[in-house]
Amino acid sequence: MKTVSHLFLLAAIICFSSVNAFVSNNNGVARKSSQLQMTILSAGGKKADFKEGSPLKNACAKLGVKPKYSCKKGDCGSCTVSVGGSRIKACVGKVPPMPRLKSLQEKGLEVKG
Repeated sequence: MKTVSHLFLLAAIICFSSVNAFVSNNNGVARKSSQLQMTILSAGGKKADFKEGSPLKNACAKLGVKPKYSCKKGDCGSCTVSVGGSRIKACVGKVPPMPRLKSLQEKGLEVKG
């Protein structure tokens, strides 16, 4: 009986001590919805700031990149552009979040169509 109570006590200690394991502690890195996060995109020598999550097709138009739009819903993939090395379909894609590397934050993500 004493062993069972010790096991129960040990299990309770483990459960309550690991409660904070699931709590995110970003130390101020968390983004608030009220903050305007901008991503710098560049193409052909042009640089522009775009709100993260805005439509990528609008950003491509402003930068002068002209992808081919066929289906306009992301099925065919003809509008695929490379943004910072990642391929994104411009017709349905969103502007990615600002990169964490300082050099990429200053230069901007390169958009290639």
